Amino acid sequence: MHQLSSLPRLGRHIAATMPWVTLLTGCLGGTALLAVLARVAGASHGILDQGTVRLTFLPAIAALAFVPRTPGQPLTQTLPVPGWVSTTGHLLLAAPVLAVTCWAQLAIAAHTTPPRAVGHPPAVYPVIAQLAAWCAITAAAAACVDRSRYADLGGAIAGPAGLAAIALAWYSPVTRTIVTGPPAAAHGVTTAWSVVAAGALGLAGAAMRDRWHRYSRHRFSRTGSGRPTGQRREPAAPAPRSAG
Repeated sequence: MHQLSSLPRLGRHIAATMPWVTLLTGCLGGTALLAVLARVAGASHGILDQGTVRLTFLPAIAALAFVPRTPGQPLTQTLPVPGWVSTTGHLLLAAPVLAVTCWAQLAIAAHTTPPRAVGHPPAVYPVIAQLAAWCAITAAAAACVDRSRYADLGGAIAGPAGLAAIALAWYSPVTRTIVTGPPAAAHGVTTAWSVVAAGALGLAGAAMRDRWHRYSRHRFSRTGSGRPTGQRREPAAPAPRSAG
């Protein structure tokens, strides 16, 4: 019962340390850009394709790199709750914001398609799976950086690293035929990005473990004395002189 009573306070702490400004700025900035492009396309009787949605979703991806940040990271071994609780809570809070952003951008892009367009519109679920995989890759990169000695830089490293991994998967000749369609079918693209998302989430979960000691690495000498190498031996105290 005592643990359950502390959940509201823990939730308030996670919500207070959540980088809302950064996340909302990235999501709203990309959506506003897409709305401007949709207005221009409507005036010129053009159509926005799914590639435009992918580009305008990148600001939200870059903002997600700053979300998995553990406050008081050097003190995680002394906190009353595991260190991964804050990072997991931040990601859970960011998930609905990213989902709403994805839905809004897809709706804006679909609004530019005329109702009597020739042919069937392209499937939406491959794009959703792709954007979800992009989010998982960025979250995994941010979680790995947060558990390293460069945790203070955070999203400044995780953002470019995540975008580089996305670009490598998108433009590499080895994976291009699997994760892009055409030539790959819609269900094949969805399956491929779902597998990527699952693997990235598994990597993020492994990186958020507490038993990853980053700062203390003791090297013991081979003499079996148990004293770290390089530690200077203290001089022995002089023996007391006998009276007389």
